[in-house]
Amino acid sequence: MQRTRTPLAVTGAAVVSIGTALALVFSSLTLGGAGRAEAQAAPTPVATAVPAVTEAQPAVPGVDAQLFARTELYFGSERPGPDVSPREFAQFLDKEITPRFPDGLTLLTGRGQFREADGTIVEETSFVLILFYPYEDRAEASALVEEIRRLYTEQFDQESVLRVDDPRPVHMSF
Repeated sequence: MQRTRTPLAVTGAAVVSIGTALALVFSSLTLGGAGRAEAQAAPTPVATAVPAVTEAQPAVPGVDAQLFARTELYFGSERPGPDVSPREFAQFLDKEITPRFPDGLTLLTGRGQFREADGTIVEETSFVLILFYPYEDRAEASALVEEIRRLYTEQFDQESVLRVDDPRPVHMSF
């Protein structure tokens, strides 16, 4: 059985595997004060380079596909006073998101949780937005995504909107 590395974090063109990251986190948590020097002397994790992508990259065999980028945004709903309602989010979607990404998007509703700085676990309804856009439009789309994040945090008194970008292009066919 062959093991594969699952990407965890991207820094420049490097991807660190989940196994490597967990090993580093575990060692820093378990070694404590006296073991910190040993932890710092541990070998540097090996990073796997993400190859550059070009439009000439082969498509899925037998499928007429185009290269797209994928971004996910996670909008929390808890705030002082009443939570952001589905109706309020729908209005935000219509006014702020759809004009920036008129070609389409997917919206999911879920339950999320996070730990605040004081250790309190907060559970809340989350609105999960999935965006696909042409791979060559990444820079422009990224600026639009940042506008959406800024507007949501300001309008709904949020600390942040979680953003997840997949650095690899996906092949899409319609």
